[in-house]
Amino acid sequence: MSIAGKVVWPMADTVWTGIDDVSVPPGSHICAFYRGSTARDRLLTSYFGTGLTAGDKCICIVESADTASRLELLDRRPAGPGPHDHQLDVHLPESTYLAGGRFTSRQMLTFWTENLVKATGEGYSFCRLAGEMTWALRDMPGVEHLAGYESELNRVTSGSAAIVLCLYDLDLFTGEVVVNIVKTHPQVLVQGILVENPYYMGPDEFLSSALG
Repeated sequence: MSIAGKVVWPMADTVWTGIDDVSVPPGSHICAFYRGSTARDRLLTSYFGTGLTAGDKCICIVESADTASRLELLDRRPAGPGPHDHQLDVHLPESTYLAGGRFTSRQMLTFWTENLVKATGEGYSFCRLAGEMTWALRDMPGVEHLAGYESELNRVTSGSAAIVLCLYDLDLFTGEVVVNIVKTHPQVLVQGILVENPYYMGPDEFLSSALG
């Protein structure tokens, strides 16, 4: 069902992510740090492979068409009518984060909210979302608002029957960016270990501190 624009379903206590032995409550917004494409592919394959088997709606944004093609191979079910058609949606930054040649938080928060609503209309009871955040390294208008967007995303995911994985390559992002990103995620995943983040700041607190 939908309450004030947010999708809310009856939920289990925890959901297995498919990544090692990591299980999280629905509504979790996780920052996953990794190094290199092999580690990234392992995270995405485990996470979405488990979701597809469980019958979850899976929505992913990745940096390159090659990565998108590899992920699409996970969904090998024959096409046909039914609530679980189009179970896996894979997008690129050009049609999502950077649509129109710039990044805006409002546009992306709307994208995720509308896709959660759409999923329940398609008959799904749970969603797995993921974004490879390398797009934010491009020299494009609006990318400086990355941390603010990540903070606001908690308002979309909290209480929803969904889990969100945001992927950051530690070989590419600077320490300054990583420090701010950590503050916007309640949970951090590093080398298969999930940490409840003591540095997390809720959206109101984080955005207030950023303005100050």
